[in-house]
Amino acid sequence: MEIKHQCVVALTWVLKDTLGEELDVLDDPVEFLVGGNDLLARIEEALQGHRVGDTLALHLEPEDAFGDYQDQLLFLEPRSLFPDSLEEGMTIEGHALPAGCNADAPRDVLYTVSEIYPEHVVLDGNHPLAGIALRLQLKVCAIREATVDEVGRGTAGTGFFRVQPQAPGSASLH
Repeated sequence: MEIKHQCVVALTWVLKDTLGEELDVLDDPVEFLVGGNDLLARIEEALQGHRVGDTLALHLEPEDAFGDYQDQLLFLEPRSLFPDSLEEGMTIEGHALPAGCNADAPRDVLYTVSEIYPEHVVLDGNHPLAGIALRLQLKVCAIREATVDEVGRGTAGTGFFRVQPQAPGSASLH
């Protein structure tokens, strides 16, 4: 079977930056819906027509991956608005930002607490890999037809291709 839209593909990968530093390794295959919301468009495009056992080496510029870094997604917020348990590296969903935070901060963004000062907290709404060109080595481990439910949801259940920073205490604040 060849990879096409509306199929589920099980992949392993090694993700590196352009300097060769490993950012993520997926040794055990994970399923993604091709033609849904699970994968970046450039990855889906490259997978088309491939079969089980095929390997692909992709170079993704920021615009094909997680976008350019946007300074306007950095927000300096009063430390007093956040719980004492707040730690650098934690994530906060935009809709869960405490009352009193900057009204211009988009609420549909996931923020990372990048720095904590005695009086202020720096929230970064950029994806951790924004602005970084990536090298991705993929292996196709399995292919199957997507179920009607998967197509309807737009996902095989694994979510969008994301790499989260490996920071201690990563959590969402609600």
